[in-house]
Amino acid sequence: MTRRATLRGPERTEIENRSADVLVCGASFAGLAVARELAGSGADVLLIDRYEIGERQTSACAAPLPWLEALGLTAAVRQEIPCMSFHTPHGSVRYRLPWSWAAFDYRKLCELLFAACDARFEIAKVAGRRGEVVRTDRGELHAPLVVDALGWRRVLAREGHQPPEAPLSRGLEVHPDGGGDDLDVWIERSLVRSGYGWSVPAGGEQRVGVGSYEPRDHVKEPTVALAGRLGRPAVRYQGNWFPHRLRRAAQDGVFFVGDSAGHCFPLSGEGIRTALYFGIACGRELEAVLAGTRSRDDALRSYAAFSAGHARAFGLALRLQRLLPKVPPRLLSAGLKAFENGPLVRRSFSWYLDQAPPGYASRLNEGAPYAGTAAGAQSRTPSHSLP
Repeated sequence: MTRRATLRGPERTEIENRSADVLVCGASFAGLAVARELAGSGADVLLIDRYEIGERQTSACAAPLPWLEALGLTAAVRQEIPCMSFHTPHGSVRYRLPWSWAAFDYRKLCELLFAACDARFEIAKVAGRRGEVVRTDRGELHAPLVVDALGWRRVLAREGHQPPEAPLSRGLEVHPDGGGDDLDVWIERSLVRSGYGWSVPAGGEQRVGVGSYEPRDHVKEPTVALAGRLGRPAVRYQGNWFPHRLRRAAQDGVFFVGDSAGHCFPLSGEGIRTALYFGIACGRELEAVLAGTRSRDDALRSYAAFSAGHARAFGLALRLQRLLPKVPPRLLSAGLKAFENGPLVRRSFSWYLDQAPPGYASRLNEGAPYAGTAAGAQSRTPSHSLP
């Protein structure tokens, strides 16, 4: 029987049925996308997380609206945001995007994703892995197909992944009451020397935060300062580390997806859309294994190639991330001003969306699980090996 409530203390007894066809560790965006893709496959899919589904929000929870529409998740949308404003010490610019952002309710979106699954769900904290056995605080779990969607810690990998040495950025935000029309971004070295601040309106709530590309730099003081500048109290804190470099998406028989594979776009720090995108890709590979049309090893290789095939775009964004703090502020302001030209905005933001296109969510694109950005689309060639 699936147990949904977060179990505590003596309630954390061993899981009764500890074997499954597929074990998905982590039940946020990436893990839920994998499990959702396996719905109707007839497989016994066990989804585990240390928290109840939708319990622990760790981001501003904004994603391109076309992705939420493609997945039927618009009921979770709190506000559509068609424009972005960028602020520097030397001025501000406002862009009307070729698509809209959508701020959404985290719990509601996770519940909608889970409702589209037919997986079992259990509360359990993952401690590690030995072969096809995953150790948790509620017993050892067994599955021939294992997915790590546990986030930046990459728990099921053989190597450690700890800040500040790991390729991670850090972010913190507060959630006061408030509002607005635009997704605002501040690029000011007096606020954060290597990173940016943001304000995301979310239907009566204002999600104000600061992200630093340098993991050694603290972000609480600048977050409080930005909230104060906007006349908002620093209340309801949340934060997390987030990766800014792709890592191996398949290793030692495990599929890694979302932050555990570095599926967070550098420069912008956007990881929700990419978690859904790569989660779908992983789910399609697993489905092929379950259907007997692909071996596990072939699926691991295919999924790894799919992920690594995005290295060129991720690498370009990472180079821009490293360049941004070095650009003289006046030159940066002039560059942002030049992008007010409509065609430039459309081309750049369309390219950005195309790196994980919403059309990939369609079952019409499932064909061969690896054929570029979407099955049947133009093939990508990995530009370098991944750590």
